[in-house]
Amino acid sequence: MENLKGKQKRYLRSSAHHMRPLFAVGKNGLTDEWLTQLTGAIDKRELIKVNILQNSEVTTAEVKAAVEAKTPITVVQTIGRVLVLYMPASDADLRHYSLQVDKL
Repeated sequence: MENLKGKQKRYLRSSAHHMRPLFAVGKNGLTDEWLTQLTGAIDKRELIKVNILQNSEVTTAEVKAAVEAKTPITVVQTIGRVLVLYMPASDADLRHYSLQVDKL
């Protein structure tokens, strides 16, 4: 997990502002399979939003803790039941946000 500076987080937050949540945490909660799918998806996009559904039995704090503990993903921001997640892509061709973050 990376420690991002304020400027980097601000850039990522503003970049994610217009995005729609791609993943949702539902009543099945945080399974290892869900975390694997999440890591695979973020590896292609670098920046995604996750929505915690109303019927979910996990809190925003629990999702944040699990994602940061079990994956290389950084939680950039939490807004209500939505988390903004960031992880540099492993494929150099897919790096868009991480190139900008490195410059900040």
